[in-house]
Amino acid sequence: MSRIAILVPGKIHDRVLERLKDRFEIIAVPRAERLALDGETAARIRGVAVSGAFPGAWMDQLPGVEVIASFGVGYDGMDVKRAAEKGIVVTNTPDVLNDEVADTTIGLLLNTIRDLPRAEAWMRAGNWKPGTAYPLSRFSLKGRHVGLYGLGRIGLEIAKRLEPFKVKISYHTRSRHADVSYDYYPTLKGLAEAVDTLIAIVPKTPQTHKTVDADILAALGPDGILVNVGRGWTVDEEALGAALASGALGAAGLDVFYDEPTVPADLLVAENAVLLPHVASASVPTRNGMADLVVDNLIAWFEKGLALTPVPETPQKA
Repeated sequence: MSRIAILVPGKIHDRVLERLKDRFEIIAVPRAERLALDGETAARIRGVAVSGAFPGAWMDQLPGVEVIASFGVGYDGMDVKRAAEKGIVVTNTPDVLNDEVADTTIGLLLNTIRDLPRAEAWMRAGNWKPGTAYPLSRFSLKGRHVGLYGLGRIGLEIAKRLEPFKVKISYHTRSRHADVSYDYYPTLKGLAEAVDTLIAIVPKTPQTHKTVDADILAALGPDGILVNVGRGWTVDEEALGAALASGALGAAGLDVFYDEPTVPADLLVAENAVLLPHVASASVPTRNGMADLVVDNLIAWFEKGLALTPVPETPQKA
């Protein structure tokens, strides 16, 4: 009896492929505007494992697809509207990476505030000698008021980690969370005016495009700190570069960028910025867990007819 065919377009975590091959037929093709599949092969494909975008045009090539398992918590590159129209269930990998991203966020915040990467570089360059000391850090986390732009699963984990640091915590989301005690601000501008530290952890949606703009940065002020671990899409990088250069903003810690892997030159040269190459969830244990969930979603779908973590836009029938 032939095995169920699973499409893998482009690269994906090796663990996904290793586990898939034991249960499914893998059909791997390169990413392209149109998938390199003949009609007979395309018709046999019933599931997809993908890392990155999956446009509606690809779905149109696959008449028999039932489920698309996406590697990652964000799925903004997935045409979920088209998937829903076609009755295709889309899954992602939530929760597996929450702790890792939250931990990295705290590390990035501390590195940004205390200038730790440059202190290490200064020492490694042989500058620490008798009678010399690295300059005092301009900022401290002590006594800060941290605003969370986004309070989803990861945002809540970040907030929990901030509590032991004895900082005040507030947040802005589209609606108030009834089950948290943090102060709620109905607008991002209101939050930015109230806090001195802003952590952005919102998804890529039309409503979040460049919402952290010059006005928001000005509201944070010259002692303000911006940390972005959500999407580069959220920040106006031109305005951020200008604010860092002029001192209108104190410092920034960034793990994500608007046009990755391209990073604007004014951010690369900014001495008051700590930059990471989108590594918040990039540990072996976490990525293995994400890979396992991709495969487990496919197994659950084809064995039980119910995926483990379907996205809300493509609900499945119980």
